[in-house]
Amino acid sequence: MKAPKDGTPPAVTAGGAAAVDGGTGRAAGAGAAPPGRKGRERLSPPSWLALLFLLPALLLLGFLVVYPIVYSVIRSFFDAAGDFAGLDNYTGVFQGHDNLVAVRNTAIWVVVAPSIVTIVGLVFAVLTERIRWATAFKLVVFMPMAISFLASGVIFRLVYQQDPDKGVANAAMVAVHDMFSTDRTYPGAGPRTAGDQPVRDEGGAVVGARPVTAGQTAILPLVKVKPEYLPETAEPAASPPEAGAGEITGTVWFDFTRGGGGVLNQPNQGESGLPDVRVEAVRGGEVVATATTRPDGTFTLEDVGSGQVTVRLPQDNFTGAYRGAEWLGGTLITPAIIGSYLWVWAGFAMVLIAAGLAAIPRDALEAARVDGATEWQVFRRVTIPLLAPVLMVVLVTLTINVLKVFDLVYIIGGGDPNASVLALEMWTESFGGGNDQGAGSAIAVLLFLLVLPAMLFNIRRMQQERK
Repeated sequence: MKAPKDGTPPAVTAGGAAAVDGGTGRAAGAGAAPPGRKGRERLSPPSWLALLFLLPALLLLGFLVVYPIVYSVIRSFFDAAGDFAGLDNYTGVFQGHDNLVAVRNTAIWVVVAPSIVTIVGLVFAVLTERIRWATAFKLVVFMPMAISFLASGVIFRLVYQQDPDKGVANAAMVAVHDMFSTDRTYPGAGPRTAGDQPVRDEGGAVVGARPVTAGQTAILPLVKVKPEYLPETAEPAASPPEAGAGEITGTVWFDFTRGGGGVLNQPNQGESGLPDVRVEAVRGGEVVATATTRPDGTFTLEDVGSGQVTVRLPQDNFTGAYRGAEWLGGTLITPAIIGSYLWVWAGFAMVLIAAGLAAIPRDALEAARVDGATEWQVFRRVTIPLLAPVLMVVLVTLTINVLKVFDLVYIIGGGDPNASVLALEMWTESFGGGNDQGAGSAIAVLLFLLVLPAMLFNIRRMQQERK
C-alpha cells in the first residue's frame, strides 16, 4: 500500500498487520488479558490457601515427630525420679559394661552391615544382567523385604538353633564336616573306677596305669560306650599282636559282654573293638609316638625308643561329636544377626543398584572393551565410577537403617547383652525393665544426632541431582 503524497500515515485496513492502541503504543490484541481474567496474571494460588491445605499435615507431623523429639531432649536431662540430672544421662551411655557393649556392637553394625549389603547387592545386580532367569532371581532375593523384621527374626532364631536336628545352619555345617572328616569319638567313654584297673582317668584322657617299654603290650579297656557311637566298621575285639623291636602294641575295646560272662580287662568273644581311636606314647611329658586303632581295636606304636613310656588315649577321643557352631553364643551372635540382616536387605540394595546399572550408557562400556579392557577392568574403572552416586545412596540409607535396628536383635538375641545395640538399650532402659525414661531419652537423642548427618547428606545429594 502506498503512502499519500501529503505525508500522512496510511490508514490501517481490516486486513492490515496490526492496529495500534491509541495512547498506549501497544498493538491491539497483542498481550491483552482475556475477558474475565483482568489483573490475574499469576496462575499459582495465594500462599495462605496453600498453607491452609498443608495445615492438617503440618499439625500431624508436629504431633508425631516434632513434639516427641523436643520432649525427648527435655526428658533426657532428668533422672528416673524426675529430678534434674544435667548431662549425667549422656555420660552414662558410655559407662557400665552393658552400655559399652551396646556402643561397640552399634559401631560394628555401622561399619560392617551397610558395606556387606551394598557389596552383595552390587554382585547380585551385575550377575542378574548375565543370567537368563534374571527376573525370577530378583524376585527370590527381594522377597524377604516383604517379610516383617519380627518374622525374619523368628525364622533365623530357628536357623541358628544349636541342635543340628533343628537348626539349618548347624545341620549344613555338620553335613560338610562329616563329608571330609573320618574322626571317631566316643563321648562319655572311660575306664572303670572300682578296683585295681589297667587304665585310669587323668584330666579327661585315659592313660595306662603302668608304664611299658618297647616290646611289651598294653591293654586299654573302656566302658560306658554308647551303642550309637559304635561305627559300622567296628569288628570283634582282638588280643594285642606280638610287639616287634622298638614297638608297643595293644588293644582298645569296649569291655562289656552282652548277656554277662567273660573275664574283665581281657578281650572276650562278643566284645567290640573301638576303631579310629588315637593312641600316644608319652615320655617325660612329650609325645614320642602315635597310632590309630584298627577296626578290631588293636594298635602298634612304632619307634618308641628306649626307656619307659606311658600309653595315653587323648581327651579328644572322648569329646562330643561335632555339632556345629554356637551361633547364638557370645562370640558369634552379632555376626549371626548381621547375616540375617543381609538376607533381608540384599534385595533392596540389588534393586536400586540394578536400576543404576540400567541407566549407565552402554557406549562407555563398549568403548572400554574396544580399547582392550578386560571385563574386570571395565567393571572397576567404568562401571563402579558411574555407579558411585547410586552406591553412595544405598550405603547411606543402610547406615541410617542399621542405627535403628531393633527387631532382629531383640528376637534373635533373646535378651543376650552380648548382642545389644543402642536402639535395644534405649528400649530396655525405658520400658524393658530399666524404668529410666531419662536414660532412654538420652540414648534416643544420641541416635538422632548420629542419624542426622547421614540424613543431611542424602538431602544435599538429592538437591544437587535436582539442579
